[in-house]
Amino acid sequence: SRAAALPFELVDAARSDAEVAAAAAEKGEVLSTVSQDVRLDNRALDLRTPANQAIFKLQSAVCQLFREALLAQDFQEIHTPKLIAGASEGGAAVFRVDYMGRPGCLAQSPQLYKQMAICADFDRVFEIGPVFRAENSYTHRHLCEFTGLDFEMAIYEHYFEVMDVIEHLFMHMFSGLASRHAAELGAVQAQYPFEPITAKPVRLTFAEGIKLLQDDGLTDVDPLGDLNTELERRLGKIVKDKHGTDFYILHRYPMVVRPFYTMPCPDDPAYSNSFDVFIRGEEIISGAQRVHDPELLTARATACGVPVETIQAYIDSFKLGAAPHGGCGVGMERVVMLYCGLNNIRKASMFPRDPKRLEP
Repeated sequence: SRAAALPFELVDAARSDAEVAAAAAEKGEVLSTVSQDVRLDNRALDLRTPANQAIFKLQSAVCQLFREALLAQDFQEIHTPKLIAGASEGGAAVFRVDYMGRPGCLAQSPQLYKQMAICADFDRVFEIGPVFRAENSYTHRHLCEFTGLDFEMAIYEHYFEVMDVIEHLFMHMFSGLASRHAAELGAVQAQYPFEPITAKPVRLTFAEGIKLLQDDGLTDVDPLGDLNTELERRLGKIVKDKHGTDFYILHRYPMVVRPFYTMPCPDDPAYSNSFDVFIRGEEIISGAQRVHDPELLTARATACGVPVETIQAYIDSFKLGAAPHGGCGVGMERVVMLYCGLNNIRKASMFPRDPKRLEP
């Protein structure tokens, strides 16, 4: 049987902005292009372009490299429930469901179960799985469903041990993508040109980051507030100019901007043993040492508005003894987007889910 008429030509979908601009400037020719919504409405066709084929091979490689790096450091892969009784991150950004007549929700992260695994003496665990966020954020970097790359580990002396693992993990991923997937990176470059990433381990405290912003002229930045997208990008540029890297860790965040299970700093309760990781001036990881004392955990959940009864099994798991521990989570799509310098996370999601899109 004959195929249906194409909604657009693949040659039009594979054009770069530079090709379109050159044709207009040199020949006065207007070349056809395909909008993002039309691409996503016809994703099975759009995915046939060389750049898209390469993007999703790189996505597969990110997962492989993530597994490699952690398995080599004695981590064990686990699989946790995505239908749960209460919000795992707190707040209102949760998809509510009717679970056999009982209220439930889709997991905002595997956070609670990663920690329960540590309580069960698994020591080091990781998971690759779906994450759901009911955030009405229609931006270039937010999705309502994405694939999370998460790990959790026992801490023996200091939460910097978690950051040590992260730095090794990303250096492995960056070098692996560059050395094993030059052809795919070239295909992406042909349609979506980007500067190769420059990465080396750099750590700054949140207060040091605020000082860099203030020294750069932003004197009214809140020293105990979270960084918005504009401030993240500004700080990323400053760090790139000062340290020569697109990759860095900002740690010791203010306590008020972190989830309920985050451990406060022992020397100053206004700050926390937590961190964010940035690539090209955008946050890609949020992580921390976790609270492992059930009384403090209950108090923190109550203070953050999390109904304690919905996470009681989680809190109870710490009553039998729990090692100090920490971990983090990163969106797979965001890793691909930022590594390849893509301007929209939907390019790195095979069938994206955002506040306006539930199909195909």
